[in-house]
Amino acid sequence: MLQTTVAQTAGKQDFVLELDTVSLADLALVGGKNASLGEMIQQLSNQGVNVPSGFATTAKAYRYFMQSAGLEAELGKLFADLDIEDVNQLRQKGRQARSLILQTPFPAELEDAIAAAYDKLCQRYGFDTDVAVRSSATAEDLPDASFAGQQETYLNVHGLAAVLDACHRCFASLFTDRAISYRQIKGFNHLDVALSVGVQKMVRSDLASSGVMFSIDTESGFKDAVLITAAYGLGENVVQGMVNPDEYLVFKPTLQAGFRPILEKRLGTKELKLIYDVGGSKQTKNVPVPLDDRMQFTLNDEEVLQLARWACLIEDHYSQVRGTFTPMDIEWAKDGITGEMFIVQARPETVQSQKHQNLLKSYSLQEHSPVLVKGRSIGEAIGQGKVRVILDVHKLDQFKAGEVLVTYKTDPDWEPIMKKASAIVTNQGGRTCHAAIIARELGIPAIVGTGNAISVLKSGQEVTVSCAEGEEGKVYQGILPYEVQEVRLENLPRTRTQITINLGNPAEAFGVAAIPNDGVGLARLEFIIANHIKVHPLALVHFDELPENAIKDEIATLTCQYEHKPQYFVDKLAQGVATIAAAFYPKPVVVRLSDFKSNEYANLLGGGDFEPQEENPMLGWRGASRYYSDRYREGFALECQAIKKVREEMGLTNVILMVPFCRTPDEGRKVLAEMAKHGLVRGENDLQVYVMCELPSNVLLAEEFSQVFDGFSIGSNDLTQLALGLDRDSAMVADLFDERNDAVKKLVQMAIASAKKFNRKIGICGQAPSDYPEFARFLVEQGIDSISLNPDSVLKTLLQVAEVEGLEIKS
Repeated sequence: MLQTTVAQTAGKQDFVLELDTVSLADLALVGGKNASLGEMIQQLSNQGVNVPSGFATTAKAYRYFMQSAGLEAELGKLFADLDIEDVNQLRQKGRQARSLILQTPFPAELEDAIAAAYDKLCQRYGFDTDVAVRSSATAEDLPDASFAGQQETYLNVHGLAAVLDACHRCFASLFTDRAISYRQIKGFNHLDVALSVGVQKMVRSDLASSGVMFSIDTESGFKDAVLITAAYGLGENVVQGMVNPDEYLVFKPTLQAGFRPILEKRLGTKELKLIYDVGGSKQTKNVPVPLDDRMQFTLNDEEVLQLARWACLIEDHYSQVRGTFTPMDIEWAKDGITGEMFIVQARPETVQSQKHQNLLKSYSLQEHSPVLVKGRSIGEAIGQGKVRVILDVHKLDQFKAGEVLVTYKTDPDWEPIMKKASAIVTNQGGRTCHAAIIARELGIPAIVGTGNAISVLKSGQEVTVSCAEGEEGKVYQGILPYEVQEVRLENLPRTRTQITINLGNPAEAFGVAAIPNDGVGLARLEFIIANHIKVHPLALVHFDELPENAIKDEIATLTCQYEHKPQYFVDKLAQGVATIAAAFYPKPVVVRLSDFKSNEYANLLGGGDFEPQEENPMLGWRGASRYYSDRYREGFALECQAIKKVREEMGLTNVILMVPFCRTPDEGRKVLAEMAKHGLVRGENDLQVYVMCELPSNVLLAEEFSQVFDGFSIGSNDLTQLALGLDRDSAMVADLFDERNDAVKKLVQMAIASAKKFNRKIGICGQAPSDYPEFARFLVEQGIDSISLNPDSVLKTLLQVAEVEGLEIKS
């Protein structure tokens, strides 16, 4: 139950209230934005959350102004025949409404109240103190309607005359075209909504940085991550999508347990920063960011963790007040003079929190074509249609329903047509920009930050916009067929055989984790190394000794933030593994140590200088044999350091390690000894180490291997090629490769029986059960502990396993 505050008992002439006297109970009086600021000042400042002080005009002040001037009656007539589908009419009526308000002076009583409150602020911070003047509507920041950006904000406002003018313009902005359209769509009466204005001391982020953070993953709805975006200067550039910001991802459960789980750090381009226009004609101006600054992260790790902790505090508080899990959309700013961090806004997130939690909806393309444009994917859907490139907000009337909107960036003025789009593609912006937020709210796929969409895509061109393939969105040429699958999770059975997932791409982890599962049976390091690190580990260890050429220059560019080059490998690998481990936490995640072959390692940047030429790399220097070799142990040390960071610094002890291609038990002991040198000791801190069961020797010597390792995972691909004497990379014998061969099945049967005999866990992570239902049935009949599958095979195989186990399957 919310407490009654001073604001609720105030008289009708109380036109202004200090922010520290209002709370969430006063939403009808000071709007969602100001009520939220007051709530945080009252309830969270004692926990270290900084919120700038200030005051708010009340809904009473707004209604007194409107009624005393007779504006409500005039506006009622104006909107009586409104058709928001008619963009030109909407524009005309919005202009008339704003003009009516701006031409009507404030009552003297209201001016006096604002003047007194501003004077009090100046007494604290200095003469003509700089303030931010923000609109706060009484129907704003609701759990199912954000109204984000519908009304105006004015920054770097100095002096009473400027403050009064900004307040007046905020009142008028209740009738911006986008606000009128949004209210109509959401079913709000235009005259029922009032406007409060918040006036706060400016945080000097023009001299530092600012951004937006969400206490939930904005794309997948994964509730245990904080997403933080950051750029230099005032925050409007991030909100409006003027820049591609830095992004940071932090895992909440182990953060709150005292660990430092920064799962991802993505460097943005940050080309511009919004600063004070000192001595100029405007309040603010955009200036270019020097290249050296663009190549550095905006925030250090301590600042990222501090913001993430605040996000958790804010989310926990709002969830407690509302009595339900309430993820939050939060704006933050860093003061460049004091170095302090501040929260300048917080509202409930309105998209993922409203989704049906027991319905799994997935999109998949059935065909592919040339990719025209790539960027950050927003949502997990697919849209298609004819392109409409619009670069000028005054040409919105050209847009037709069902088209793909392509533009530089969007702001709230674009919302009347955004709802009609089949998809949205922008040149600029990050995951928290305006286009991203509105696209999510409307359920429309969007790709932001492409950099080149407006120059590549042409009006009238048919395209398919796919956001269903991970964090990278792709615009394909033409209209491609796709499939939508919906599964009600409450109807799925719980099997004795654990169903786990094969996964290598961290970008897919949060989305894939929503599929019913018992963890990850195979997390491959190869994808992370090849796609995110790109550099051979020994080329980083011996960077100074590399020949001066284009490859060394490319490595230098990738690692420009690292004076100590090997740390680049450690950090990138740790972030990739941690993201997968966090997505499934606290379920087990089996991470297979690197299993590149020498020819694949040679393809990494700098790899040619460190890899041998082998006639048959498939059966050569790979897996366990590399880790303790003098020729590679420095590279393996970096893998160990990364895993140690994941488990000990980030707190993700659900990571189980797995050694691939281990030919003998003695080789296994050598690998464990090498790991122990780097702080990874089997049995310490609950560390388990499995071995791949992919060689006949692993099966025949299962008892001996059981003395060295905690469990087995059958690799049916390699086991098949070695049982049948096939090179699976050779097209000449490809037709003979079949995991269902009796020789392979007999080896699998022996492996399962031996593991059970020696009380060791055993699963399978090969391709066979994903491809062949009868092979999955065979495994269940043999009593295997777990089957790890490709994500697209999980639901199908789960039902098959349930049938074999005799479980009832609901329709």
